[in-house]
Amino acid sequence: MKVTVIGAGNVGASTAYALAQKGIVNDIVLIDIIEGIPQGKALDMYQSGPIEGYDTRVVGTNDYALTKNSDIIVMTAGKPRKPGMSREDLLAVNIEIVKDAISKAAKESPNAILIVVSNPLDAMCYGALKTSGFKPNKVIGMAGILDTARFSAFINMELGASMKDIHAIVLGGHGDTMVPLIRATTVGGVPLTSLVSKEKIDAMVARTTNGGAEIVKLMGTSAWYAPAAGTVQMVESIVLDQKRVLPCAAWLQGEYGLKDIFMGVPTMLGKNGVEKIIEMPMNDDEKALFKASADKVRATVDETAAMMK
Repeated sequence: MKVTVIGAGNVGASTAYALAQKGIVNDIVLIDIIEGIPQGKALDMYQSGPIEGYDTRVVGTNDYALTKNSDIIVMTAGKPRKPGMSREDLLAVNIEIVKDAISKAAKESPNAILIVVSNPLDAMCYGALKTSGFKPNKVIGMAGILDTARFSAFINMELGASMKDIHAIVLGGHGDTMVPLIRATTVGGVPLTSLVSKEKIDAMVARTTNGGAEIVKLMGTSAWYAPAAGTVQMVESIVLDQKRVLPCAAWLQGEYGLKDIFMGVPTMLGKNGVEKIIEMPMNDDEKALFKASADKVRATVDETAAMMK
């Protein structure tokens, strides 16, 4: 198996290194437009192999020819958020980056599965789908896993319960309209609503919604460890055909009453990409929140479509 990671910045390099440590793919290609950076980082990762005990070959390059016949392409390249910026503020510049990179990568690996991490996520998924010409089940966005992980982490901070026993799910667009499903959130099988007051749950939801902005404010740039971990989880499920059910941005064609839009929903990931979209029952309040999230994503996608003409 061969995986190409586009973008040798914090997210891309962290993804490549975490994936190499897993030892589940033969080759990783780290590509970037800046000369020397992907080559140097890849060499550093390669030299970690004898210590970490993995045999994965990691190569850095500026030439898409070396990405040829990749099984999975991970798109992380793009301008990161800065303090005061929304994900949507990145739209104009990052859609051009996505179009350029994906057109080159797709030409070399027409049968690959594409995982998009670049922001604004849902719009970049749309741009990647239209640019690549891939089947919709082979274009997937990494967002719900990250948002769910943040929500779970905040539950852990409040309760002190093991991360392993916290089961949550966050759906919708990757932004301030994301939808944590409180009814489906449990800790060791116990509903979260039985363990924490509504006020504290509302505070955790608000912090989850603001999770990316909180990190940007602290560091002056976007997060990278958790996004990389979420991406590697997706790659692992695809490479090993695990059929994991994970919240990812998928192309909806009638599911949840939506059509021609990428939204965060429970997906079954296997060797063919998105092998199934699972529709969760929602109450009226959750449906309203999900629709509001979809409306915002739709507006951003319409803007993206106009830019791509």
